[in-house]
Amino acid sequence: MEFDVIHSYTRKQALEDGVLVDLNRFEVCRHHYKHPIACTDTVWAIIEQSVRNKKHCNDYQGILHDMLWMSRVCRRVIDASTVIFTVIITGAGRGRNHEFKMVCGPDDDGAPCLTIMLPNED
Repeated sequence: MEFDVIHSYTRKQALEDGVLVDLNRFEVCRHHYKHPIACTDTVWAIIEQSVRNKKHCNDYQGILHDMLWMSRVCRRVIDASTVIFTVIITGAGRGRNHEFKMVCGPDDDGAPCLTIMLPNED
């Protein structure tokens, strides 16, 4: 049985639209994972808020290092492609503990890529 595609939304389009933020421009990402990494705009908003809060002296490389490190060492495996992990990020609101989900899936060409999102996002 063959089905016609009604609508598709590629990873490339999501990156161009700002729905996903490409994290590969940060060197620290290449130190932790060999696959391309992006995050959702909601995760990026948490990171940006923390960096903009000068009281806590955060920077992008430091926050991303903490996130990627915790995704490897203190994670709860949901299935073969999904993990949940918690990171302490100060200056991004009232709470310090932020829970994230990382999913490994195919990019537009079928190669593996990673996406960091909030647990309730798909």
